[in-house]
Amino acid sequence: MKNSVAATFDLLGDRLTLTILRLAFVDHARRFTQWADRTAAPPAVLTARLAALVDAGVMERVPRPGADRYEYRLTELGLATWEILVCVWSWQREWTAEWALLPEFTHTECGHRGPPTVMCRGCGRDVTTHDTEVELDRDALWHLTSGRRRSGRTAGPARGDARFDEIMEAIGDRWSAAVTGLALAGVRRFSDFRAALNMSPTTLTERLTRLVEAGILHRPEAGGRDYRLTPRGRALFGVFAFLLAWSNRAHPRTPEPGLLIRHKECGAVLVPALRCRGCEAVLGRRDVRFEPLSAPALDSPPVRRVSLH
Repeated sequence: MKNSVAATFDLLGDRLTLTILRLAFVDHARRFTQWADRTAAPPAVLTARLAALVDAGVMERVPRPGADRYEYRLTELGLATWEILVCVWSWQREWTAEWALLPEFTHTECGHRGPPTVMCRGCGRDVTTHDTEVELDRDALWHLTSGRRRSGRTAGPARGDARFDEIMEAIGDRWSAAVTGLALAGVRRFSDFRAALNMSPTTLTERLTRLVEAGILHRPEAGGRDYRLTPRGRALFGVFAFLLAWSNRAHPRTPEPGLLIRHKECGAVLVPALRCRGCEAVLGRRDVRFEPLSAPALDSPPVRRVSLH
């Protein structure tokens, strides 16, 4: 059976797929034409991505009332991707030049605007990559990196919308995701990356070089063999934590993936949640909304606020 983590990166580690999901949440897109207009993706490619989301149980294809056509709606499993998308948004908002194109994230109850923190649902403490350790079965790495997958470099948002190009350097293919994940787990030396992944030196060098150029890794010594996460790279922790948590929910009947994150302070396997930086409340999907960055003028139409319902 397919490794659940590999299946998750195959499905969600794709720029067009993330765009489809974001437009479903933020703009309540349901019709093929809505995604086609916003993404400018070739119809065959968009059809394939929507079909993959339906096959994975993330969306369902339902008849439109009073019309001989269908629309796509998020299932409960699809709605559960909201924390992944919020973490991707948070990373883009803080670490890319696209921040001005992104809506603001707001906790409805207290009104705090801005990225939330990641917390351990078990003990209630905030967590970062420094507070966790990764337990990894070497066989799981083989399953994670073996096999073919589509490229993440497909058509994406049009009309001035933000793209997912930069984060695709870290999660857009299995090799890059595995290297970034190992770096988050504390691996630093070229030889250790190679031993863990059993990949050719040429392929590993190419992936490490791309991640350095993307500002996710850096080499403390010129020509050295150590690669360390930058602050930009460490900020990907939430994205990986929620992707792993979602993979367990999406594939409950598959064998254990051999990959888990443990919170060192409480000793439990990390079950991540999001916490408001303003009032420290644990955030649920119905507790938050996206809204434009700038406040409207007094004579402007009301701001359209979008909840992740």
